[in-house]
Amino acid sequence: MNKLLAAAVAGSACGPSMSDDDAGPAVARILNAIRTHLGMEVAFVSEIVGGRRFFRHVDARNPDGFVQPGNSDPVEDSYCQRVVDGRLPELMTDACMNAEALSLPATRALPVGAHMSVPIRLHDGRVYGTFCCFSHAANETLNDRDLGMMRVFAEMVAEQVDADLSKHKAIQTIERQIDRVFESGGLGMVYQPIYDVIDDRVVGFESLARFSSEPYRTPDVWFAEAAWVGRELELESKAIRMALTALKVLPAEVYVAVNASPEMIVKGRIADALQDLPLHRVVLEVTEHHAVERYEDIVAVMRPLQKAGLRIAIDDAGAGYASFRHILNLQPQIVKLDTSITRSIDADPSRRALAAALHGFAFETGCSIVAEGIETPAELETLKRLGITRGQGFHLGRPMPMAQAQAVAH
Repeated sequence: MNKLLAAAVAGSACGPSMSDDDAGPAVARILNAIRTHLGMEVAFVSEIVGGRRFFRHVDARNPDGFVQPGNSDPVEDSYCQRVVDGRLPELMTDACMNAEALSLPATRALPVGAHMSVPIRLHDGRVYGTFCCFSHAANETLNDRDLGMMRVFAEMVAEQVDADLSKHKAIQTIERQIDRVFESGGLGMVYQPIYDVIDDRVVGFESLARFSSEPYRTPDVWFAEAAWVGRELELESKAIRMALTALKVLPAEVYVAVNASPEMIVKGRIADALQDLPLHRVVLEVTEHHAVERYEDIVAVMRPLQKAGLRIAIDDAGAGYASFRHILNLQPQIVKLDTSITRSIDADPSRRALAAALHGFAFETGCSIVAEGIETPAELETLKRLGITRGQGFHLGRPMPMAQAQAVAH
């Protein structure tokens, strides 16, 4: 039995982050393990809902006949309901020897010989359905030990079903929250100024999403959950379009930077969002939530836009390997020095050396550096001495509403 359990549970662990189909393969392994071990023809998991029994997962020696995933019948006509309410025993070595079983047409039609079925109870006590297996012939060797094994497997299936139901409930909750964002105007934009620190003038603004809808969470959580339910690009597209409305009110020499994921670019949504805009006033900051497999796909979309004036910026330079891969493959016009390098750069020779090296790289490749996260006068002065002339951060200006950004820019 230990070997049987090990074979069934291998790879079957799951949790709230599992994908839509994770529970299916796990339950399939469990059904196949019990069916083959007991020498049965069919094993299945049923769900009882709305007065009907639905076959959710099926493992059969000969996959034909009525017992197929998705098929259903009236629950009162099934063995499942009678096992749940106690009219039939969980173990029958020969169903034809049981008067209650013989009252069901399926007993002779299939026919049903040996039959084992146990209720699947969820963590809240509800009966989800049953875990069943049967053979066409009787089997007098089946015993209470086999029934105990069935119960163990039914508990394993219940765990899988509970996790799946919890996940779908979470998805529905997130979907409703995102719908409310769109319906109630719960998404807004703020703008953080980017300065020419030598001339002390605003050259651009980075647009940042802010959410006012409940539950109140940081933007990264909103976008991560939107990605989990397949709506990240929808939300990202909305944010970009909202951000770029600032071009109508800001001075013509001031640009707006928007964040876009590689997925947003490759799937063509960025080109749609930028249509009919003055691209020389737009900077696209390429973010990364997932590894980029094919830079050539991004380049194919971006090159025509760059020729029309769009500039690309790579965020978080110096923070990790991914940003360097972006720089080498996308040939940006702007490289943004990560906050982890800017912070305390006045007191740390290593940070100064790395910033100087990136500045030298930018000079050699014809792009410019923007330092992020400038929070003190000493950091600003150190960056100036290194030749880095553009920056943003709380010392220069916090993210602000559009009306305030308009006043700062003039």
